[in-house]
Amino acid sequence: MHHRGPDNSDAELYATGENLVGLGHTRLSIIDLSAAAHQPMHSRDARWSVVLNGEIFNYRELRTELQALGHRFASDSDTEVLLAAWAQWGADCLPHLAGMFAFVVLDKAAETLTCVRDAFGIKPFFYAAGDDGFCFASELPALLELLPGDARLNVQRAYDYLAHGDYDSTPDTFFEGVQHLPPGHCLALDLGTGESAGAVRWWKPRIEQREGWRFGDAVEQVREQFLQNIRLHLRSDMPLGAALSGGIDSSAVVCAMHHVEPALPIHTFSFIAVGSDLNEEQWVDRINAQVGAIAHKVHVTPLELARDLDDMIRTQGEPFGSTSIYAQYRVFQLARESGITVTLDGQGADEMLAGYNGYPGPRLRSLVETGRLGDAWQFWTAWAQWPGRTRTHGAKALVRQLLEGDLRDTLRAFRGGGLVPDWLNRQALEENHVVCRFPRHTAEPTLHGRRLMAELAQNLTNRGLTALLRHGDRNSMRFSIESRVPFLTLDMANLLLSMPEDYLVSPQGETKRVFRAAMRGIVPSDVLDRRDKIGFATPEQAWLLSMAGTVREWLRVDLGLSFLNQTKVLQEFHLFATAKKPFSWQIWRWINFSRWYQHYF
Repeated sequence: MHHRGPDNSDAELYATGENLVGLGHTRLSIIDLSAAAHQPMHSRDARWSVVLNGEIFNYRELRTELQALGHRFASDSDTEVLLAAWAQWGADCLPHLAGMFAFVVLDKAAETLTCVRDAFGIKPFFYAAGDDGFCFASELPALLELLPGDARLNVQRAYDYLAHGDYDSTPDTFFEGVQHLPPGHCLALDLGTGESAGAVRWWKPRIEQREGWRFGDAVEQVREQFLQNIRLHLRSDMPLGAALSGGIDSSAVVCAMHHVEPALPIHTFSFIAVGSDLNEEQWVDRINAQVGAIAHKVHVTPLELARDLDDMIRTQGEPFGSTSIYAQYRVFQLARESGITVTLDGQGADEMLAGYNGYPGPRLRSLVETGRLGDAWQFWTAWAQWPGRTRTHGAKALVRQLLEGDLRDTLRAFRGGGLVPDWLNRQALEENHVVCRFPRHTAEPTLHGRRLMAELAQNLTNRGLTALLRHGDRNSMRFSIESRVPFLTLDMANLLLSMPEDYLVSPQGETKRVFRAAMRGIVPSDVLDRRDKIGFATPEQAWLLSMAGTVREWLRVDLGLSFLNQTKVLQEFHLFATAKKPFSWQIWRWINFSRWYQHYF
């Protein structure tokens, strides 16, 4: 865990009744660099002890409120403010925290241990409970060290990933018996009995539309809230920078940093896909010139990917979706080499503002089920005029929205998405008690005519964003960088999810409508008017096929897994490599799983 906190490490043991509790912490010093902010930290009366991973950005405002209630503080640490807030209000303090956090509070009087994770899951929390006790950690390798015996593969999650590309969507990890605490949940352990009622949700998105909205008012509120988020996220006693892809989200973060702190030196870090259609260097340069930033750029080759692949896989701890996160990995490495400790990132904006392709399925469904058929037709037509979209894509998205359960699975199978590919052994899967199914995720509550907002709520908390935040946390902490995501605050989520749906996706199919309007005058108009989306994307097909020989050697290593037919995998890869089959994300899943399994097992 040293990479997560290279500046200090401490651990203490506490006797509570007949139990022994150990709390450990590795510190990356960001706010209050003194020893007074070291952890574990204890309350003045010694009743409470806490270890915190992350930051509470509104700690100054909370401290003022707590001082008025009689609390005294010995440091300028956000951890001490959290400790006092918990002593004062208990779990009721959680909705008032603007931050990214995973923390544990030991209450020696009540003999309880309470584990908490932030609303969006920005910071990780893994745990395992059994006859040998209760263990937790910020990363899987650290937790595995605490567990008795050898690690065991969760074959169900292996199947879900290999067959369907599904990961980070359930509390279960790829390791049998190890779970992660879901975003927006807390778990209390009774130290006397060793029992817990399980994870309890402390926040969930509300999607009811607030009455009386006017678009102009919405624009002003979004602008004010976003700039306030930026102000809070700039609080640091260490040098700051920003990850800049050139898209609307990261550009807005950089331009807002300059807007609220004009004298602040801004270092930006960008991945440049040289010679690729994914190259966004012109937009990166546009923003850097706009704010006078100190630009840092990284270019990547397939040989470098091959060199760093195993380290990135170890860093992530579990398999992941594509090589696109290698661009992010190198960006954070560059930030560390440049002496930057804290970066701001545009992650989460797409899920909060209906970005990507504008979520046509749920938006069309909202219009249809409220009887606005003419509006639905016009939206469908206008939406299809944007790059990378067609009427057919929009219609298919609506059909997928309308179909549920077994009917949707039948459609998937008809489109070629079989449950058990021929490179998997069905009998061996059944022997391992694997349920061969298409992924189904617990749905957020929905409302008539609010299908888009329900989809955003789902993506914010149950799928999609959870994986992206995992990628960012592990890649940044690998290089001892704190990556902050200023879009992701409860105030911002509650504000946006209460708006009319067409404030987010316009009748003309424009995504992030209200945010683009809110950033006028802060972000250059040519950037706000962009109609494409790339982000830190990598030319994966060219990379992987250019290193086909290396990939074959990786896939030849015998994993000894009865459910995986590696001979068939190699045959399939040959068809892809020789262009006898179109390129597929499946190639990366084979590579990633194989290399990950070799390292951990």
